[in-house]
Formats: sequence, C-alpha cells, structure tokens
Amino acid sequence: MNSQDRYICQHAFENDAGHHGAVTPPVYQTSIFTFPDLETFSRAQMKERQHFIYSRGLNPGVQLVERKLAALERGEACKAFGSGMGAIAATLFSLLRQGDHVLRINQTYGPTVELLDQLGAYGVEHDGISGTADIEAALRPSTRIIYVESPSSLLMELADLEAIAQLARARGIITVIDNTWATPLFQKPLEHGFDLVIHSLSKYIGGHSDVVGGAVIGSAEMIDRLFAIGHQLLGAALAPQNAALVLRGLRTLPLRMSEHQRNALRVVDFLAEQPQVLEVLHPSLAVGSAADWAQKQLDGHSGLLSLHIQQPTYHRIVSFIDALRLFRIGVSWGGYESLVVSPMRPDGSGQPLIRLAIGLEDIDDILADLTRGLTALNH
Repeated sequence: MNSQDRYICQHAFENDAGHHGAVTPPVYQTSIFTFPDLETFSRAQMKERQHFIYSRGLNPGVQLVERKLAALERGEACKAFGSGMGAIAATLFSLLRQGDHVLRINQTYGPTVELLDQLGAYGVEHDGISGTADIEAALRPSTRIIYVESPSSLLMELADLEAIAQLARARGIITVIDNTWATPLFQKPLEHGFDLVIHSLSKYIGGHSDVVGGAVIGSAEMIDRLFAIGHQLLGAALAPQNAALVLRGLRTLPLRMSEHQRNALRVVDFLAEQPQVLEVLHPSLAVGSAADWAQKQLDGHSGLLSLHIQQPTYHRIVSFIDALRLFRIGVSWGGYESLVVSPMRPDGSGQPLIRLAIGLEDIDDILADLTRGLTALNH
C-alpha cells in the first residue's frame, strides 16, 4: 500500500478553499442545477456529460468520489452507480448487442449470472469456465466480453490477468473484472491490461455497512459510453448522500484494509491448524500457478475467506454457524463487523462451505468465537 494511494483517499481532488475551509465537502443534495441565462444553459446541454445540470448525470460530491476511484485504479475515468449491480448492468447493457457472447471465468456473483440469463431474451449468450487454461477453446467468434472475478468472492479463485488481457486484446474482446475482493489498494487490474474494473462500493470502500453503491473505471472513451447509455438511460445514479458516505469510507480505507488483512491472515493460520477444518480458501494459501498470479497481481489480502469443514453436512454447518456469537449471519462483506454465511441449503443443494468476512474486532475475540464454533462440531 503506497503513499500515493493514501493521499488519493484522503486529499486528492479536494478544494477546501472553495468550501470555506471545511475538511468535509458539502453534500450537494439537489436534483437540479440552475443557470444565469438561457445561452449558458443551452451550451451546457450541448455537452451535458461535462456540466452540472441534473444529478442523475453529474453531481459535485459524486464526481469527487469518481475522480478518487479512477486515480486509485490508475484509470482515466469512472462512473459511480446506485449499486454494484447497477454498475454491472450498465456495463453489460452499454457494451453488448444481439448475437454477442460473454465468457465468464471462475465463479461469478450469482445476480450477475441471473442478469446474463435475462439478456438471453435479447440474443446474448454466456457460459463459464473454471481457470484460465481453456480460455482459447471457450472463445467464440461472437465473444464480446470476458468477465472475471479474481479473487472470486466465494471460492477465492484467481486468474492470470495479463494472459487473459493479452489474449482478449489480440481478438478485440473487452475484458471486465470485478475487483471488489481486493480493492484498488491491493490490486490494479488496468495495469495488467484489463479494460474495465467494477467495484461494489457497498463492501470495503464504503466500509461501514451503511451504503449501497457501485463504480466502473476504465478509459475515458469507454466510460463516456457507459455514461451515455448505461448511466443516463438506465438511471442507476449514486445519490449525493450515499456519495458522501463512500467518501467517508475512502478516508480510512488504507487503515481498515491493513487491519482486515492482519486479522484475516491470523484467522487463516488458525483455521489451517484445526482438525475440524478440511480446507481453507484464501489467496494467501494459493499454490502452483495461482500462487504465482497472487504474487504478481496482489499487493495484499482482504478479509474474505471460505472454509470446508470435515463431514460438511447441512446440520454440521448449522452447528458451527449457530454457535458463533461475535460473527453475525448475513450477506455482503467489507464492513467493520465479522460476518458468516453458507450457500448450502437444508435440502443439501448449494456449496457445502462456510464463508467468513473477517471484521475489525479484536483478533482474540474473533479467534475465541471461531473456537466456539469449532467446538460445537465435536458434539
């Protein structure tokens, strides 16, 4: 984590003098911006994506967040959205046409797959592969997008970003990655050749489990296309108050990610030694080619991990989770609090694993709670 990123999170693009020296910029809680005369208004409308006219398009507080996120990812531009799915939907709707194909690599966020299923009604096809070895064979002449999560948010799978980017660029295919697990502090996919980076701002960047948002970062040309189609026409804009909460999260992102990482690595080491645990899934434990990718691509590790317990029946998973007291049961991750969830269902369907989001609590309290859950497996 370098000093440039810390500066971007805390000070870059801010104009204290323009806000009477206030260390926190005001929230521009307005739907419209007015003009002194009709000519000025008309000229602004001719370039509406460059002027404050209507907050569905541009808003000063939202723009500040966008500039910081673009700088953190080393991109030219960013558009922020009302949710992570808003960002994903805007990307797909802006770039895909009838007859196009999307290739997904590794486990993909469930609602993203559901959205791609819905796009089938409009002539868009998609399928997925695990790992990067078979990418070339899976590509079609109609492949328009390669969509990646690395690391993924359930199985913690990694992909070779540079190899994917080189293969895609040679064929004119757009590469898109969900970088929410790592945050821009621990991974910068644009520097490895990817075209677009997506974030759920609801996770680590927001950081307090009190805001929902999303963002897409890339070249100015590509983001302008998303702005014109996926943002303006679909209307999934980030609200000014939510932008202020995201900005607050960015202020402490470097400190929080350091602590998430410190706690998570302690948990990984602890769980790996427990006889009740069959396997721990976390990029810090990657082996073979995945270990090489982790070393090349990741500058750190977030607090999201999964584990397989011995004899992973639904009832044993319930015993572990229900014995926990500090960990709360809930979806999402990236807030201050530790969370636990399992995709396994009472009928035995779903992945038989447990996902842990390691929060900012005292590490001794976290380990004591996990010990409580593991002890329940012995009864």
